[in-house]
Amino acid sequence: MGLKLTIITATYNSSRFIEDCMNSVLSQDYKNIEYLIIDGASTDDTLSKVKQTASKNSNVRIVSEKDNGIYDALNKGVHLATGDIVGFVHSDDFLASKSIFSNIISVFKDKEVDGVYGDLDYVDKDNINNIIRVWKSCDFYPTLLKKGWMPAHPTLFLKKQVYQKHGNFNLKYKIAADYDFMVRIFKDDTLKFKYLNEVFTKMRIGGASNRSIKNIIHKTKEDYSVIKSNKAGGFDAILNKNVSKIKQFFIR
Repeated sequence: MGLKLTIITATYNSSRFIEDCMNSVLSQDYKNIEYLIIDGASTDDTLSKVKQTASKNSNVRIVSEKDNGIYDALNKGVHLATGDIVGFVHSDDFLASKSIFSNIISVFKDKEVDGVYGDLDYVDKDNINNIIRVWKSCDFYPTLLKKGWMPAHPTLFLKKQVYQKHGNFNLKYKIAADYDFMVRIFKDDTLKFKYLNEVFTKMRIGGASNRSIKNIIHKTKEDYSVIKSNKAGGFDAILNKNVSKIKQFFIR
């Protein structure tokens, strides 16, 4: 069967796109998958759609209960994961092709590799063929952290042992807990990461971190806290981090 891959999707009132998300996971050509849906007690028809799709797939497990936001849900998913490798596909997102998982697993056949990441396209939520931004990553080297660098979190797939070593997403961060976690693991020079030059994920625009000016300001404050607490640079890292996002609008 090969390596077992756990995919986690956190949902809360996600009915509009959850079927597209789940189908993109369940139609992958790599089949040794455990699929965890961690729902925050949705009040719309998210759960009915999830259950309908899950009824046709024995590898889907559903947990629905109130939580403290998306990072709490992701922590629950990681705790429940039984796979060798753990990855996330968010409820509004979908995978770029049917071979994403098999391509990722092929890299993990090198037993020294602890994490694999790729590229991400931001697409118009009403026209997924319209690419708005391109998050193009690169091979990792340590000095990148002080430049505010990070891979796109939805493209990051890690061995379960990485979570066991470095712990949970820190819930004091409402928007930047993924950035905090990634800084922590990429600072660990005992871990080996590989960049796969391929778009893994298509993300519909309108995520929590870029929904409003207020959220952008809040995220910038959280990012700065992450950088200082992890000794990963200073204000220039924040500046570089934001400038790199502007560049994403011009990459094709």
